[in-house]
Amino acid sequence: MKSPLFVKPTNWLLITCLTTGTMASGAVATYSIWRYQSLKTTSPAVASTTPRKLKAVAALGYVEPAGETIKISAAAFMEGSRINQLLVKRGDQVEAGQVLAILDSRDRLQAALKQAQDEVRISQSLLTQVKAGAKQGDIIAQNARFEGTRSELEGQITTQRATIASLTAQLQGEKMAQYATIERIKAEFHNAQKDCQRYHTLYQEGAVSEQERDRFCLMAQTSQESLREANANLSRIVTTLTARIDEAEANLQRTVATLDQKIKENQATLDAVAEVRPVDVEVAQSQLIAAKSAVQKAKADLDLAFVKAPKAGQILKIYTWPGELIGDKGILDLGQTSQMYVTSEVYETDVSRVKLGQRAKITTDGLIGELRGTVAEIGLQIGKKDVLGTDPVADADARVVEVKIRLDPSSSKKVANLTNLQVNVVIDTNKTNL
Repeated sequence: MKSPLFVKPTNWLLITCLTTGTMASGAVATYSIWRYQSLKTTSPAVASTTPRKLKAVAALGYVEPAGETIKISAAAFMEGSRINQLLVKRGDQVEAGQVLAILDSRDRLQAALKQAQDEVRISQSLLTQVKAGAKQGDIIAQNARFEGTRSELEGQITTQRATIASLTAQLQGEKMAQYATIERIKAEFHNAQKDCQRYHTLYQEGAVSEQERDRFCLMAQTSQESLREANANLSRIVTTLTARIDEAEANLQRTVATLDQKIKENQATLDAVAEVRPVDVEVAQSQLIAAKSAVQKAKADLDLAFVKAPKAGQILKIYTWPGELIGDKGILDLGQTSQMYVTSEVYETDVSRVKLGQRAKITTDGLIGELRGTVAEIGLQIGKKDVLGTDPVADADARVVEVKIRLDPSSSKKVANLTNLQVNVVIDTNKTNL
């Protein structure tokens, strides 16, 4: 059996740490009990004399980085997303804006951004098209259709004018011929009428027979009938050809009117095709603005798929790994461990003696040596204790004020990797660095 004098050094170290921790806890407990009793009981002898002024304030506290520990998580509407890539590990130093993790929504949001950018290009093309008016090909095609219609109508006009001229010439020719026929028949009628009168006289004188007289008088009657017929033919010719001329002129006027109407319709169609209406431009511009806004939103959504560091610091703890859903604890903790602080909870009755710049001594339960720091901030709000020591009689509902102590550079380095370490704090209320 080995002698107790030859136990391993590690056992001695453990015993030393436990002893130191017990003594520190006992000191804080003793101070708390003494303070409580001094407030509750005061003997007449003490009441008659001035109480002794305490030179220190003791409190429990914990170590944290400058600016407190920041929980890094996804944006509110990204909750429930999974981690696709984790780009850091515990202990890494990161810069402000550095990408820490990529969410699984990245690919979907990248596709949405590309679609929004395509919509911008389409809207820009539509706006350019509206401002340019109709296609040149559409204008040429419309002109070609109009030219074909106009050529057809002009051909009809030419034909109808020729028909009118032909009918007019025919009327004049037939009238002249008929007038000649009438004049000839008139001459024959006059000669026959004279012969009839002469033979009638001869018949009365007995120079010719009745039969001879009747033959010449019949010729006069025949010529008279021929004259009537020739006049009737003249009237028929004039009436018929005039009617045909009137009809041809009516057709000509209708064709000319149709051509004029087609010209107006074509011009109106060309104006409508080539017109750039302000309202169409405004609609196209509004569509382009909306498309650009959608791109900005898609970019913002995509940016949220990249979880970035809000400030420089060190990765303290990782809660969510690739493939896991982001839970209530977030993705990781980040802190500025280059400068560490101790947040101590000072009783509200003692806080009036704590001033900025006062020096403080910080001890732990044997993990590290003694730490030194300076009071840097005194809280403005009274709350309940968050840090509970090992003293079973300590008041858990005591009212305290948070006092932050900035650790000296050498002390800060010792606890750079010990965030949330519970410590014992003693603030020297007689000395200040200010």
